[in-house]
Amino acid sequence: MATTPTLRALLRLHGFRRLLATRLLSQLADGAFQAALAAYVVFSPERQPSPAAIASAFAVLLLPFCLIGPFAGVLLDRWRRRQVLVKGNLLRLVLCLATAALVAAHAPTWVFFTAALLVTGINRFVLAGLSASLPHVVTDELLISANSLAPTAGTLAATVGGGTAFLVRLALPAGAGSNALLVALAGGGYAASALVATTLGKEALGPDRKQREEAAQATVRTAVTDTARGLLDGFRHLLHDCRPAARALGAVTVLRFCYGLLLVVLLMLCRNTFATPSDQTGGLRWLGTALAASAAGYFSAAAITPAAGRRLTVPGWLTTCSALGAVLTAALGFYFTPWPTMVAAYALGLLTQGAKISTDTIVQSGVEDAYRGRVFALYDVLFNSALVAAAGLCALVLPVSGRSVPVVLTAAALYAATAVAYGATRPWRNDLSPAAVATTS
Repeated sequence: MATTPTLRALLRLHGFRRLLATRLLSQLADGAFQAALAAYVVFSPERQPSPAAIASAFAVLLLPFCLIGPFAGVLLDRWRRRQVLVKGNLLRLVLCLATAALVAAHAPTWVFFTAALLVTGINRFVLAGLSASLPHVVTDELLISANSLAPTAGTLAATVGGGTAFLVRLALPAGAGSNALLVALAGGGYAASALVATTLGKEALGPDRKQREEAAQATVRTAVTDTARGLLDGFRHLLHDCRPAARALGAVTVLRFCYGLLLVVLLMLCRNTFATPSDQTGGLRWLGTALAASAAGYFSAAAITPAAGRRLTVPGWLTTCSALGAVLTAALGFYFTPWPTMVAAYALGLLTQGAKISTDTIVQSGVEDAYRGRVFALYDVLFNSALVAAAGLCALVLPVSGRSVPVVLTAAALYAATAVAYGATRPWRNDLSPAAVATTS
């Protein structure tokens, strides 16, 4: 995270302030839209939510990251990024208003999901455009700090947007109209983001005309093929030249799958077990509490992981997170009652984020710079696909009550197997430099 003098230097930059405001408003709206989607799928009194419906929601939220994310740059290099931010957010405003109308009119679920999928698909272009624009608004000396500050602030904005949307939903009467209002409010956030983006010059964020023309010389088909080939090259590089990074990616993918299993269990418990199915407000309160506990765990991981990485080694801390995940899931997961579940939500938030920070550090320090972008694109696909796959499994085996000893046992066993398998690679021998360990902060 940026120090105070660096933060002041960044905020003195006119372009950075406006780009950061564009990001914060956009991700604030993202959080509100995701909360509205959850309220519609899980907590609408007129619907009978199921693990299959939740799996569909995960697919809507995450498949664009898996399928579109690696290829977003193919088109971004052909368009002015400032226009991507303006028109992308305005298009999401229109889609949000259309989606709100569909919700209010009790449209078929597949129609709603199609509209929501378009909203989240455009999100990949907007987020990629925001990241690609940073070098145009900050100096080279401040770029690392800007890359640390902007995504972290955006994640916090999304958390605030989601939490605020849940509070607004609790204050409103149950019904389709309230869910439609949440979606429309998210659209207002996208409109505000587009408005701020218009204050930046049309050419201010690149790419310049010559670069756009050069990018346009290759056909989209060729560019997509080259991108796919690049992902394959990154995969081969991991397997043959970066075994520690490959093992860490494998471990964190399994941990993400476990987290996905337990997250769907949590959603069904909050909806149908911790409160009566007809008590939408009670279910939302429990879900809000669980999400707050998990978010607290995420922030705790940011504070704990640097010291744990130095003491245990970064790979050793990843192993420890896996082992503790197995123990805590087995110790707390079989109660299926509120407060042990809230404690588990905090602990698993901490351990999941601790494992991810560790993996980020291992990949950043162990992969050659020429391959790093492709490996992180592959990382993004694996990370989000694991969550979708977990939700798909729950759709097949999880009862609507959320009470499933086999699912919890499966998660605990996978945590334990990951700890044993990854621990067998001697993670306690730190192959990372002190500077690399410090990047976990």
